[in-house]
Amino acid sequence: MDRNKIYGFEFTGNDGEFRLQNPDRSSFLYFPLVNEGGMMSTVTPKLHGQATTGHNTFLTPPLSVEDLHTSRASRNFWVYADGKGAWSATGNSAKQNAEFYSSSADEALLEAGFLWHRITRSNAVMGVKAVTTSFVPSGNDKIELMKVTLENTGSKTLTLTPTAVVPLYARSADDLRDHRHVTSLLNRIYTSPYGVEVQPALSFDERGHRINHTSYGVFGAEGDGSQPAGFFPVQEEFIGEGGSLDWPEAVVLNTAPDIGKGGGVQREGYEALGGLRFDPVSLSPGQSHSYVVIMAIESERINTNALIGKYGTAEAFDRLLEETKAFWAEKVNRVQFQTGEPDVDQWMKWVTIQPVLRRLYGNSFLPYHDYGRGGRGWRDLWQDCLALLIMEPAEVRSLLLNNYAGVRIDGSNATIIGQQPGEFIADRNNIPRVWMDHGAWPFLTTMLYLDQSGDLDFLLQKQTYFRDSFMSRCKERDASWNTTVGSSLRTDSGEVYEGTILEHILLQNLVPFYNVGEHNNILLEGADWNDGLDMAADQGESVAFTAFYASNLKDISQLLRILKQSKGQETIELAEEMKLLFDSLEESVNYESVSAKLGRLDLYYASAPNKVSGKRIALDTDKIADDLEKKAAWIFNHLRNNEWLQSEKGDGWFNGYYNNDGEQVEGEFSEGVRMTLTGQVFPIMGHAAAPDQIPHIISAVERNLLDAKIGYRLNSSFGGIQQNLGRAFGFAFGHKENGAMFSHMTVMYGNALYKRGYVNEGHKVMKSLYSLSSDFETSRIYPGIPEYINEQGRGMYTYLTGSASWLLLTMVTEVFGVKGKLGDLLLEPKLVKEQFDTEGRASINTIFADREFKVVYKAAGSFNYGEYQIHSVSLNGSEVTLQRVSGGAVIPRAELLSLQTGECHLIEVTLA
Repeated sequence: MDRNKIYGFEFTGNDGEFRLQNPDRSSFLYFPLVNEGGMMSTVTPKLHGQATTGHNTFLTPPLSVEDLHTSRASRNFWVYADGKGAWSATGNSAKQNAEFYSSSADEALLEAGFLWHRITRSNAVMGVKAVTTSFVPSGNDKIELMKVTLENTGSKTLTLTPTAVVPLYARSADDLRDHRHVTSLLNRIYTSPYGVEVQPALSFDERGHRINHTSYGVFGAEGDGSQPAGFFPVQEEFIGEGGSLDWPEAVVLNTAPDIGKGGGVQREGYEALGGLRFDPVSLSPGQSHSYVVIMAIESERINTNALIGKYGTAEAFDRLLEETKAFWAEKVNRVQFQTGEPDVDQWMKWVTIQPVLRRLYGNSFLPYHDYGRGGRGWRDLWQDCLALLIMEPAEVRSLLLNNYAGVRIDGSNATIIGQQPGEFIADRNNIPRVWMDHGAWPFLTTMLYLDQSGDLDFLLQKQTYFRDSFMSRCKERDASWNTTVGSSLRTDSGEVYEGTILEHILLQNLVPFYNVGEHNNILLEGADWNDGLDMAADQGESVAFTAFYASNLKDISQLLRILKQSKGQETIELAEEMKLLFDSLEESVNYESVSAKLGRLDLYYASAPNKVSGKRIALDTDKIADDLEKKAAWIFNHLRNNEWLQSEKGDGWFNGYYNNDGEQVEGEFSEGVRMTLTGQVFPIMGHAAAPDQIPHIISAVERNLLDAKIGYRLNSSFGGIQQNLGRAFGFAFGHKENGAMFSHMTVMYGNALYKRGYVNEGHKVMKSLYSLSSDFETSRIYPGIPEYINEQGRGMYTYLTGSASWLLLTMVTEVFGVKGKLGDLLLEPKLVKEQFDTEGRASINTIFADREFKVVYKAAGSFNYGEYQIHSVSLNGSEVTLQRVSGGAVIPRAELLSLQTGECHLIEVTLA
């Protein structure tokens, strides 16, 4: 094997397992290890990474991606070989780094799956091979496990002295620089028969100087459960004067530990180390010996005997590893694809798990992170639910209901998300800010839920509203509010107010309609989906999300008519203050007048100044629907007439934004074309783009945004910093939100094309995402979809991205066409030729109506989309009487509910 060659990963099984030669030849690689109990770890090919349960509880030093190759603090497992010196089984020694490019360098192989990681590292000169397997056990214990198996690959007996080493940071990330030394003085370090434990006396972080109860430990045993021979609990004593973690005196000189077998010695006031020395072992040629290392975080002192009893043998490790593999495989395999492209099917398994990873990690606890203090944002709550509706639908109803408690009466929402479902916190940073797109996402997610479930009663369920000191979309302060009154909206009489979910939805979409700038598009405020457009709060406008809100208004109007027809809902009960927003019911507003719209909005703000009367009014359902439809139609007409840009090349596109000087951002300028992908996605995805405009938009996107090296750029070059638009343009062009291939918007572009019937064009977009991500020699990422691809083609911010939810949603509901229609199952495949196997089959395993289904499409004639249609459908071998709709067929929910749960049902669809 050529050590200098970059090999791509290859799949080795049917559950996403893959292998990669020479993984340490690529920088920035990391792998997630996590469980539902809150343990969040990261591991690299050299066992770097971190282990934590939250911002204030890091077992190992907190890090960002650059630390992966600059820091010497990592998990390590040293061996001292008699006559040959020190060698690191994880590759983390100064000597191995110095020999990295030489012929005597280690050979390394990565193998990984859901969610386990194995590195096999060998060195011919040393005559030793180490197989290091890492995982976080499924369940609730905050534990990371590592097993190292040493093998003699030489021709003579080899005597090795092993030492497991994990730096114990044991405190908040806030202490990484500020008070780093001072907080080490708080350390109380204990040694026991199996390891080293740290319980700092106090915690120094934003919560104050408080008694600390959290303990952190590194424990270990030989494979048969035998105790270590001694311990190195203090970092400076282990590395020695002038030494370092990658060339420590205690290993290089093979010095005996000060604390021998059994431990029992305590130390205080130093940087701690989980240093475990094991007895020397003599290995004959071909013989091996195993060790288990346990990293643990506990809310009180750790019960070492119980810990070792559960985890401290090779037998226990292997059993728990298989249990963990089975746990994640069961979760991932709820949705599976079988097509003529098996590598794509395996890659999609890694995309499928990414929404689960973001639910567990938030956006904060992998080496690339957008913010580091934990939790998720408002937008994340709703978009992650898109994937959960497909993977874990039983849990979603309560999540959606809880999330609506974050809506304010002014149509905005909370920005601080609590740890518990439905927990929202008043802004502790006292920074007033509104992202104008936030109100658009909840209805989209809720509509998917309604289509999947048919649960129209959900719309009439009641929920509270959020309240803090901000009002009128953060333009004013409520001087009467303080934390003692709580964060729930109240009535004039002091009662907590509740409104229906439908009321919340209407409020979120009606208020923005009136909240417009001088060009009569919705104000950009703090930013929209692109958080980088954050410097146009005064005069900036988001045309892109004006189109989104308009589509919502139209879809809500249609939903109201369905609600009346199916549930007999003749009237809708709403807070009396909201009547002002339905202007067509009484005193109409001139929609062409910006001042008239803003005037009506001010009247509404004045009527509901961070409280409501508590009185409700019943409004005619049809009249409300008419009002919403009128508003939507006005916006569509406005956008088509005022924001359409006709190109000199013959195509055209929509302007997406106005900057803080009130200038139209996009168009053909003397210095070049300015165009955003976002500005095209939402008009196409909804109803704003007229059918005859879509081909022109596609042509303009291909011409101005498609780059053969990195795919569909988020925007063309705007030619420098745009301080009147946002910080994104301070980034170098081709990076992150300034002209990179931003996966989220690219996926939504593909989704929009599928929705509007441009299947081949949509497939081209989706295929580009796979090709870019899976081309390891360029992207340098493990299987999955990254947040973005930079100008070099490298995948960035891997695993934690909302694009995974959208990609999974698109594959299930658009490509395979397995979707809900107010509870019924609609089959509407949009598969292209290469997605069928050689027998003309393509299938999907998924969940619908709380039952598992395998839907198999069999092309009896042409494989080309547009040349086939559904000919017949059978359910468990019995032919189904088809209810045909345009492009597909419906199976009534009642027929599905008659099926047994707990087994997989077969739907076979013949296409001809």
